[in-house]
Amino acid sequence: MQQFDTIARLLEKNRPGYTLPRDLYVGEEAYRFDAEVMLKSVWLYAGTVAHAKKPGDWFIFELGNNQVIIVRGRDGEVRAFYNSCRHRGARVCEATSGNAPRLICPYHFWTYGLDGRLLAARNMPEGFEKSEHGLVPVAIENVAGLLFVCLSDNPPPFGQAKADIAEQVGLYNLDKLKVAVQDTLIEPANWKLVMENNRECYHCDQNHPELLKSLSTYGFGKGLPEDGETDVVDDVAFDAMLEAQRQHWRDLGVFHELIEFPEEHGRAGWHRVARLPLAHGAVSQTLDGKPACRIPIWEHGLDEQSSLSVWTQPNSWHHFCNDHVVTFSLTPLGPDKTLLRTSWLVHEDAVEGVDYDPDNLAAVWRATNNQDSYLSAVNHRGITSDGYRQGIYSVEEKLVDAFKTFYVDASVRALG
Repeated sequence: MQQFDTIARLLEKNRPGYTLPRDLYVGEEAYRFDAEVMLKSVWLYAGTVAHAKKPGDWFIFELGNNQVIIVRGRDGEVRAFYNSCRHRGARVCEATSGNAPRLICPYHFWTYGLDGRLLAARNMPEGFEKSEHGLVPVAIENVAGLLFVCLSDNPPPFGQAKADIAEQVGLYNLDKLKVAVQDTLIEPANWKLVMENNRECYHCDQNHPELLKSLSTYGFGKGLPEDGETDVVDDVAFDAMLEAQRQHWRDLGVFHELIEFPEEHGRAGWHRVARLPLAHGAVSQTLDGKPACRIPIWEHGLDEQSSLSVWTQPNSWHHFCNDHVVTFSLTPLGPDKTLLRTSWLVHEDAVEGVDYDPDNLAAVWRATNNQDSYLSAVNHRGITSDGYRQGIYSVEEKLVDAFKTFYVDASVRALG
């Protein structure tokens, strides 16, 4: 792609174990490349089945100039379509979410079924076939309730990631959950810096007091025996506690070995799945460590001191607790602006004000998101300096390096 020759030259400056060149973080051309080329070539997390819970429920996923309608059909299937009428291209859905028996373009009232088929179009010429003018589909995968879309005509392989994630996420019955709280935060930083910030807890001890009431930094860049990082942490007490917990999880039938960004068909790995112990006796990611919702979302009750964490490259992370799920997706809005959407899910039978308090449910990650937004913005502003040089990662930042490796690999592939 000749128009992105500058991006190709910057990618050639990649150094293993180091941050990216400045203009891949802060440049307008890099933003255009990411939104128009690279991110369209990979699988992106868009939301959950709880976001489109009933037939007719739909929501919008947006990337650059593309909007995708994700809608549940009458048959219960969740499908994805470009938000562009097949008549003259108007947006069919103007809100960010809704429920409708049909999808109707507001311009000339072309009407589509929830499966994308064109149902009605007035005064069309002889020979016009409605069957040839349905909404344009977008590739979508439902992974135990997590929804991923790909805007490429030739999506990359999904099989291994789907199997690895679904096996463990399936314990939490996402099809029986509902969205209790959803926040949208616009962060004043490049999306890659927001992702890099999420991929390490090197900064956590000094910046996230609320998060560390229930979450340990072990397993988020340091501390797990299989991470091979005994040079970072040599904590005999933690190792003994972890092994005892893992044996307990084996007895429950919920333990799985760490899945650490495995390569698939020669491509850089894009998923990580880990069951981790919560800290300080907590059983949920709340300020007091107690359940935020009185109704458990899996079959093992509310007392287990563990959570399942799932990370996917390039745009999501998720935490599954006994009583709720918190799930995060991000998309770039500009070279220095990123949309972060956070959703908290509880059991569909839970009653607000009786079984859960929304503010308590969201308190930990709401505070953490605001703190991370500040840190990402500080990072972005500093990288714009002429004094910026590609910096070396600490041994606790290997998950940042894994994200960067995925980004470079996907970018080189997208450039052909």
